[in-house]
Amino acid sequence: MPVDAARISGRHLYDSGMTESKAMILGCSGLSLTPEEKAFFNAERPWGFILFGRNISEPQQIKDLVAEMRDAVGWHAPVLIDQEGGRVQRIRPPIFQHYPSGQQLGDIYRQDRQKGLRAAWLMSRLHAFDLSGLGINVDCLPVLDVPVEGSSNVIGNRAYGGDPATVTAMGRAAAEGLKAGGLLPVMKHMPGHGRGFADSHHELPVVTVARAELEAHDFVPFIAMKDELMAMTCHVVFAAIDPERPATTSRQVIDGIIREHIGFKGLLLSDDTSMNALAGTIGERAANIIAGGCDIVLHCNGHMNEMQQVVENVPVLQGQSLSRAEAVLEGFRTADSAQEALLRAEFDAMFATV
Repeated sequence: MPVDAARISGRHLYDSGMTESKAMILGCSGLSLTPEEKAFFNAERPWGFILFGRNISEPQQIKDLVAEMRDAVGWHAPVLIDQEGGRVQRIRPPIFQHYPSGQQLGDIYRQDRQKGLRAAWLMSRLHAFDLSGLGINVDCLPVLDVPVEGSSNVIGNRAYGGDPATVTAMGRAAAEGLKAGGLLPVMKHMPGHGRGFADSHHELPVVTVARAELEAHDFVPFIAMKDELMAMTCHVVFAAIDPERPATTSRQVIDGIIREHIGFKGLLLSDDTSMNALAGTIGERAANIIAGGCDIVLHCNGHMNEMQQVVENVPVLQGQSLSRAEAVLEGFRTADSAQEALLRAEFDAMFATV
């Protein structure tokens, strides 16, 4: 029986198989694995996989691809996706409905707090219905960045709002909705991308405000949600903490801020290694990510020549990183008994006149 044919019903899917997994999450090039990709994943054993729009055609194809990925490594490895809603929604109509952005959810919260929290929870619970049916079990959500006036649109309306209290409350509701549906969330982008005045996909943002201002604003949602099991870094320089390196590769930021000040003890993923905010070759970037203190190198574009550089520069999961990865696998739980049709009708009614 293919690994993905079994439904999650507790820890048994994760009892074996991740032995010798390497500290990386990888993408693939298309709608199914090529023979080269199958052999590569089987030999190099990434801890998980991530899907993008280029990997999406129709539901059965997605299910088959997810199963192929897990079969290639021989165990029920985590499969991630960025399914936020708004402009960051990898699986779109007609497969899944178009979901609102974080800002649209935040607009409801600003008018009626309880209704806003319910909307955030409902949307995540619907994401869980959608994604679990395809075998995807991790959603890179919630976005806990708190934008400031004039910052890059790379976050923009993906954020729930411009104040830490709103972002914290809505982010927590979103995470709880995913977990109620048997998925796990990934908080992003730690310790905060909201003050970046450049798009880190293309260039390196540098934040120059004092640490005290960051602690009072940017870091607040992450502190409130520090007990979540996974988080993703940001490719942003915080000059008051480490003027030389972005958070993703900075020991000062990862040890001093993320681990100590924020208190996050979970599995820390880098943002995408191929983003141009990072300097050096792909191999050098991967090595710097591990040296900086991230547990997992994330590489998304599926380019084989780049993935080969990644595997040469990441270790097998071990020590604290291995313990954190095991805690993630222990954290998956059986979905609640909610009825999808009722929740979807409730959610759609919230936006019927918006």
